[in-house]
Amino acid sequence: MATGKPSSLRMLAVAPRVASVSAMSRRRERRRAGETSRPWLGRLLASVGVIVFLAIIVGYFGLRGYLHSETFRRFLSAEAGQALKADGQFSLFRWDGLQVSTDSFEASDGKMLERLRADNLRTEIGFGGLKRGVWELRESDVGRIDVSIDARGGNSPDVAASPESSPKPATKPGKKGWLPSDVELQGLTVRELSLRGILHDGLVTANGMKVRLDPAGGKKAYRASIDGGEVHLPWSWAPPVQLQQVKGRWQDGELFVTDANATLWKHGRLQADGEWNQRTGLGAFQGTVTDLDCADLLNADWAKRLTGKAESTFTLELRQSGHTARGRLQVRDGVLTALPFLDSLAAYADTQRFRVLPLSEAHTAWEYANREVVFRDLVIASEGLVRLEGTLAIRDDRLDGNFRLGLAPGTLAQIPGAEIDVFLPGERGLLWAPLRITGTFEDPKEDLTHRLIAAAGMRMFDVLPETGERVLKFSRTVVDQVPLEKGIQAVEKGLEKGLETGVKAIDKADDLLNGVNRTLDGLLGGDSPEPAPPPQPPSNLKAE
Repeated sequence: MATGKPSSLRMLAVAPRVASVSAMSRRRERRRAGETSRPWLGRLLASVGVIVFLAIIVGYFGLRGYLHSETFRRFLSAEAGQALKADGQFSLFRWDGLQVSTDSFEASDGKMLERLRADNLRTEIGFGGLKRGVWELRESDVGRIDVSIDARGGNSPDVAASPESSPKPATKPGKKGWLPSDVELQGLTVRELSLRGILHDGLVTANGMKVRLDPAGGKKAYRASIDGGEVHLPWSWAPPVQLQQVKGRWQDGELFVTDANATLWKHGRLQADGEWNQRTGLGAFQGTVTDLDCADLLNADWAKRLTGKAESTFTLELRQSGHTARGRLQVRDGVLTALPFLDSLAAYADTQRFRVLPLSEAHTAWEYANREVVFRDLVIASEGLVRLEGTLAIRDDRLDGNFRLGLAPGTLAQIPGAEIDVFLPGERGLLWAPLRITGTFEDPKEDLTHRLIAAAGMRMFDVLPETGERVLKFSRTVVDQVPLEKGIQAVEKGLEKGLETGVKAIDKADDLLNGVNRTLDGLLGGDSPEPAPPPQPPSNLKAE
């Protein structure tokens, strides 16, 4: 028994170790069992990865196949035409990966848009907008765009595009499955844009413009920038406009010009802003023109006679019935010189002040509509010397003006009757007379010369009776003091002297009136008008 106890104790001591070893063995078996049951998960994950990869590859090549199809070309043609509100069509596409190029795009709506042609187009298709249902057109580039429009409210048969030259309408294909049904332009550069537009007032052209479009946040909204180019307006009086830069925004068929800068002639500067609606063709622009040389606004003859700087505000309204423009023109530091009118005034007034005439005021409101330019509230003045106020309308080179001419007292004192019967005292301390101008630029007519001639002639007849009366009084005195025979001789001598004095007065008046005629003719720049018929003497001087 003694020997058996130690054995029992040893067994009790070993039992816990055996239990621990058994537990460890069971855990190892379970781990080995788990390891042998998990390979299917790894294989599943690998299979999914392969499937996804293959799907991407298949989808990519499927998209490329669709992009390279005729269906996608017709889709883009319809999208471009819809943006232009016209029927448009691209020529055949050439692909290099996701980059596509084509020779041309043509569009027309048979109405306002006579023809649009774009040459050498290139873009890259992006897939970043697939989730949003759009095809991305990245950094599109166009070599040249030519646009011809008729903004007169409908094409006439002689300018409408012929059926042969008009592109065939592009029909937008229906959406297929999950493919995007819209496009998103992410930047466009037009290296050269030329525009030809027929307006009610004539032809307007623009050439050599570079255009850049960038997304502006909203759908179909873009920021636009134009650099360079030359614009020719339909009005003969309007100079070519050299564009420097134009910034604006295009959204939902409306163009908003936020800032436009250009040069006119050599030194003139133009700044403008406004808006235009593509659907209605209506628009309005306003701005200023500064630093114009007066010589730029005048013909070669007058450019030598008027110096100074001109500036004007303007508002241009585009309408279906015709376009109108209005503004206010002002000349600063103006000087009139080398005018026959000024030289004659200086001679009559015996002063040098009229030979070079600095202008204290030179301004007018102007309006253009229906081929007619009207200058309202026109003022040309030299303080204290001369002032011209009134309205002048010019239509097809014909003049129609109504003015008031004010001169300093004494200016026409050498012309009999001028400052009594023709010019009357008025405001500003000047003598005023109405002045009517008609005719053309080449042959202007006015009514002041004839009125001055008539007034001077009548003034001569007023003087003659006074001269005769003085002669008779002198003769009667002589008769009372001398014998009859000598008295008769004295009367005859007195009458002869009186007639001689009257003839000299008339001759002098005739010379002065001829000078007036030449003077006013020099002012207006036209040919000498026909002389007025000689005034008839008063009835009391006619022979019985």
